[in-house]
Amino acid sequence: MDAYGLAGYNAGAEMGRLHRGLGLIEFARTKELLKECLPPAPAVVYDVGGAYGEYAFWLAEMGYEVHLFDLAEGHIRLARTHDAEVAAAHRLVAAEVADARDVPRPDASADAVLLLGPLYHLPEKAEREEALAECRRLLKPGGILVTAHIVPWAPLVDNVIHYDENPRLDDDALYERLADTVRTGCHRGKVVGLMYFHRPEDARREVGEAGFAEVAQHGVLGPCWAIRHLDEAWPDMKKREAILRVVRLLDAEESLMGFSTHYITVSRRA
Repeated sequence: MDAYGLAGYNAGAEMGRLHRGLGLIEFARTKELLKECLPPAPAVVYDVGGAYGEYAFWLAEMGYEVHLFDLAEGHIRLARTHDAEVAAAHRLVAAEVADARDVPRPDASADAVLLLGPLYHLPEKAEREEALAECRRLLKPGGILVTAHIVPWAPLVDNVIHYDENPRLDDDALYERLADTVRTGCHRGKVVGLMYFHRPEDARREVGEAGFAEVAQHGVLGPCWAIRHLDEAWPDMKKREAILRVVRLLDAEESLMGFSTHYITVSRRA
């Protein structure tokens, strides 16, 4: 992550993201997938790049031994403040500032590693290889790795969906930037700096080359990123379930994986 992106996160760019808009589907569906793929509690889970601990505290409540790591000091301060307020049985084992490429834990000490953000903040392939190698070092043989990815056309799709209210695609310069992201995977966010977005096949290849097997991918949003006014529909439990069942139905449909815009790759240390 570059300095610009780190400053954005320290300023609160991630706060509340999973509780509005597409974050609502992302948070709900990712938790369902984690329940399916993680070993049973009290397994040791390292949440690397886990921000201020949305997933970390949820897992701790279920009895997992969770270590939270993030590069943004502001995230870790928030996590420690919250950790001091929760019941003792739901506290984290640790909340520490750390780079995904250098996590201060022994070899083969985790049953699972979550990497739900760092890979799209490492624009250079060599950097992503370092992060994946570090995950492999940390995991016990057979341990589970869960990585999150965004497709290169996600920013373009977002502008298409909102074209009726904000026709920014009419701007030639913006279109060229979005088209370049589709071609290269590199994207400069307005708040969180330079990012790298993976095509599903590229994510599978990078994980496999890093020494992970049994690679499976899951579309986290499915086609439901196209739903307008999601915040208004989500509180209605019938509508919420209707949305999630569509996502589940198309979850592993390979031909639609890139249509989801956001997806998760689950693999195992070979």
